[in-house]
This record gives sequence, structure tokens and C-alpha cells, in this order.
Amino acid sequence: MADPILLKSTDTVVLLPERLPAGADPLGIGAPLERAVSGGHKIARVAMSQGDAIYKFGQIIGHATRDIAAGAHVHSHNCAFSDHSRAYDIGADLAMARAAVPVLAPRTFQGYARDNGQVGTRNMIALCATVNCSATVIRRAAAEIELSGLLDAYPNVDGIAAFAHGTGCGMAASGRGFDILDRVLWGHATHPNVGAAIFVGLGCEVMQIARMQSRAGGGERITGLTIQDTGGTRATIDAIKSKVAEVLPRVNAVSRTPCPASALKVALQCGGSDGYSGLTANPALGLASDRIVGLGGTVVLSETPEIYGAEQLLLRRAATPEIAEKLLACIRWWEEYTAMNGGSMDNNPSPGNKQGGLTTILEKSLGAVAKSGNTPLTAVYDYAEQITHAGFTFMDTPGYDPVSATGQIAGGAQVLCFTTGRGSAFGSKPAPTIKLATNDALFAAMPEDMDINCGDVMSAGVSLETKADEIVEKILATASGQVTKSEALGLGDNEFVPWQIGAVM
Repeated sequence: MADPILLKSTDTVVLLPERLPAGADPLGIGAPLERAVSGGHKIARVAMSQGDAIYKFGQIIGHATRDIAAGAHVHSHNCAFSDHSRAYDIGADLAMARAAVPVLAPRTFQGYARDNGQVGTRNMIALCATVNCSATVIRRAAAEIELSGLLDAYPNVDGIAAFAHGTGCGMAASGRGFDILDRVLWGHATHPNVGAAIFVGLGCEVMQIARMQSRAGGGERITGLTIQDTGGTRATIDAIKSKVAEVLPRVNAVSRTPCPASALKVALQCGGSDGYSGLTANPALGLASDRIVGLGGTVVLSETPEIYGAEQLLLRRAATPEIAEKLLACIRWWEEYTAMNGGSMDNNPSPGNKQGGLTTILEKSLGAVAKSGNTPLTAVYDYAEQITHAGFTFMDTPGYDPVSATGQIAGGAQVLCFTTGRGSAFGSKPAPTIKLATNDALFAAMPEDMDINCGDVMSAGVSLETKADEIVEKILATASGQVTKSEALGLGDNEFVPWQIGAVM
């Protein structure tokens, strides 16, 4: 039996590295388990009384709802969410964070250098629906193009993506909801991984296609059409196909060339987390994030509801008080938003997270922020806002993975790293997703979905530093065109989910 893992000397719980049967004595103190407990779950290191704070990662993850004996299983039956400290010490770790930026020799990847200075990791054609009414025509057109084999003659074109969604009308013509959809659509159409984009509308919707066409300024890269003006559904599908055939030679004319790693914007995601996430994949990705920052690049953390309770760790690394206040404003907005809708910030963890050993959102958040590494927080962005600062940045998004990733990609992220302990089936376009498994069992169970196994950090003693190097090499290889597991499976179109906020009218 492997010894339980103590993360911080002040913790009142330890983690089981493997499943133990009923009757096992994990602490060796004559306190046998009443029932089997899975790996990644928590065991009380000391006796605790009802109301006592429970510590993991050196932070409070909840309070005991009953007396807990040393050696007992600690989970939802005896630990509950509680408010966390708001005694923020803004910038306290800034000097340490600056020192954490590694000094690295410049690196390159084989990317697509755009005329406007952008650098892509893919060269795709995007079909962007301005409204749900045009969702079917772009999906049908994309499917027919792929089945026709038309793309086979164009080796520098990495595919076609249909960005369909469920809104664009029945919404206010101004305000945050409108602005978000506008940023998402424009961000995908002008994404560095997109060589050409075609906006497709119905013609009478709130999100008017003329708005997008006027912003394009008459350039070749972005065009548009409407179903009503084109002559109906079938005629529009055929018109889209004709337009794609027309732009393919121009998109194919761009080829991969050496590009600086400093041009990379890497989105950080986690989904289907478990008790191993904060021990293996997330901290390894955090060290990889430090390396990307050291190369002059950008990493983008998101999912505001899933940093809740751990925001103090980010605030201590904020580069300025203004950046810290922007993050705090996001936290306050989410507290008001969930309360207004009868929800709670502890709606997380999900049932799958809890099966994996995560008990409260405070615990989940502490593991989630590990993806961000150790460098200064240089910017906080609204959802789908363009990412312009280098270094470690944060974007305000929901915790729901497809919505969150859609915002990060709209902001300009060209590669996405996604850690999972339960096995999320996720991919994204036009930015490829790299999947990181937190444990050996998942990596073995879903080999067609997982790109990197981080479970060997636990099972084989692989260091987090070594795993971080592996992740960076995978990022650079993916940026250079290596196909990820999710790309091979064809994932990405249906994972485009803009954040729909505001009244549906």
C-alpha cells in the first residue's frame, strides 16, 4: 500500500494515491476504513470537530459538518462549502512571480505568418453563422465539401469549420449579450488560424451580416451572404460551396514557415477533474505555462467560477492594483449573477468531480489555478476580448468548458491545453486541443482521446519539471501541424458554444 500524500505541512487531510478496500488502515494508526475509498480521495490526517476548517494545499477547502476521526474518509458526507477569506494581499508575491519567469533561449515553430502580423498554427476556412437560422446551411455545406474531397488538392489548407450557434436573434440589439456574440463571431472569422471566413445569415436577424461585412472593409479574407438574398436553403448551400472553391487557391498559397514561440497564445482548460488533477496534470501544465511565458508567449487562464476561493493566489501575483481590481470585479459579478438566478458558486464540483474526490468548489479551484503557473498576472480580459498582453493572463468566462474555450479562442488563442481526470471528450476549432490525462487509468481507458499521460507523475515518479518539458514540446509540435487526438476524431465544430447572456425575447 502506497503512503498517503501530504501536500502541505499545515494540511488536515492527506490524499490516497490508490484505491483502498474496506478495513485498510491508511495512516497505520488502527483506524480501518469503514468502506472502500478510491484513489484521489481525502483521509483525515488529524481528528476534527464539527465546524473546524479543513485544509488542503495549505488552504481552507470547507468545514467539517460533523466530528471526523483521524483516518476517516473526508468528503461530501462530512465536509461542506463555506465562505473563504477575503483578506486579499494584492501583489504580495509579485517579486517572487517575476523571478519565476524562466530565462530561455528563443524557440520557433512552423506556423502561418499572416500579412497583418498574426501567426497561425492552422490554416482553415471558417463558415460563421450570424444566427441560428443559418446553422443548418453552414453545417450542410461543410459536410458536403468534406465528403466531396475538394480539400484534398490543397495540402496547405487544414480543414473547414462550421461555427453554428443557437442565438443571433430574439436578443437585445445592444448590451453585453450582443457585444459577446459580436466579439465571438468576429474573433473566429479573423482568427490567426483562419485563412478565409464566410459569414452566413438569414437576412432579417438582430446580428446583421452587414455589420460584419462593413468591418471587413472589402478585403478578400472575409465575405458574406444571406439565405433570403441567395434564394433559400439549397441555393445558399451551393453558394457557400462555390465561394469556398473560389477562395481555396488563395488560402492554400500560404505555407508554414519558422515563427517565434513568442507569438503563441495558449489557452488553459480543465474539465472532468478529479483528485489527481491538482497533483499531476494541472501543476505540470503550470510549469509548462511558465516556460511559454519565458519564451515570450502568452497563456490564458479562464473559468471564473472555477477559480472561486483561490482568487487570492492570483491576486498576490497581480502586476498592478488595477489588474487585481478587474479580477475582483469579475468575482463580485459572478456572486451577484448566481444569486440573481437562484444558484450558488458551489454549484461546482459536478457529480463526476465528486466521484473523483473533489468535494467543494474551494478545493477544485485550488487545483485549477495550478495550471496558471507562477508568473505575474499581466492582464484580465472580458469574455472573447482580444488578448494583447504577453505573459500570464486571465479571461472572465463561465466554467462550462465549451463556452469558456470558445471565448479564449475568440480572443486569439491558437492552441488549447485541456487537463482531465474523468475523461472529457472535447476538441476545438480552429485552435487544436491537446488533452492531458491526470492518471494512468484514464490514459489507458481513452487512448484515442488523450495526447499526454500525466499519471506517471504519481505512478512512476516522473518529475513535474520533466512533464512540463514534455508538454511544451507537444505544444510546439502541435503548433507546427502535428495532429492532436481530438483533431483526428473530428471534434471541434459542436464545441463552439458562445456564452449566451441576457434576455431571450
